[in-house]
Amino acid sequence: MQNRTFEYALLGCLALLWGSSYMWIALALPTIPPATLIAIRVALASIILLAIMAFWGIRLPLDARSWRLFMVQSLVNSTGPWMLLAWGQQYAGTAVSSVLNSTSPLWVFAFSFVLLQSGNRPGPRQLAGALLGFGGIVLIVGMGALDDLGQNLLPQLAVLLSAVLYGFAALRGRLFAGLHPIVPACGTLLCSALVLVPASLIVDKPWQLEPSLTGIGAAIFLGTACTALAFLIYFRLLSTLGAMGTASQAYLRSGVGVFLGVVFLSETLDVETFVGICLAILGVVLINWPKRRNS
Repeated sequence: MQNRTFEYALLGCLALLWGSSYMWIALALPTIPPATLIAIRVALASIILLAIMAFWGIRLPLDARSWRLFMVQSLVNSTGPWMLLAWGQQYAGTAVSSVLNSTSPLWVFAFSFVLLQSGNRPGPRQLAGALLGFGGIVLIVGMGALDDLGQNLLPQLAVLLSAVLYGFAALRGRLFAGLHPIVPACGTLLCSALVLVPASLIVDKPWQLEPSLTGIGAAIFLGTACTALAFLIYFRLLSTLGAMGTASQAYLRSGVGVFLGVVFLSETLDVETFVGICLAILGVVLINWPKRRNS
């Protein structure tokens, strides 16, 4: 990889997009139910990526194997985690959910010893980075969040499972090596839309809803920037920074949330949170530090 600086900038952009998605979801949910909001998100993103592919002259594969890969990727990368989070976070609590959902780099590290050959596995430095980053998240969210662990166990396990799926999805990204990043991004989101759009029609009856202009605007931004653009960046990073490096954006998302709160909501930044952000950034640096090449 010739220009790592550009890839790191994309990693920060991905963290910004996915970190800000919580704010846009909060703005949309008062008038748009979760199932419909997620369906709008993936359907709009799919349409945008299809339009870009048509403009660029890129076609989706038509063979059954590719679409099986897309469908499984959609289940572990979007449909499954988003549904688990939507349900689990309601009962597990925001703080403990933030901690549990940030464990995806640790799961990437663990799964790599089962799914990857020894030469492709992350090393001790990546493990140290993953642990430091996780410690940073705990400080950002607050040590008190750990007091709730074990309470509302089933919802907490659902949130944790979403992080497990994210970790597995990142490692599965190697199956799309050689494809332009927009191809797996579009194929994955199309498969999600095939599941989520019918589900939303049954569950929410969206034609009876009266969404506000704020909710509509938030849903549009979620679909365009936080999903279409974010998935395009995500699949590019899987081929440049790898699964562990791409998953490390989970540690930056909480810092993004704090930053948005300070800038737009006049929240204050205490010492514990600042130290947590520094640890999270240090963890990301260690995870993505280039390996030495043997001479």
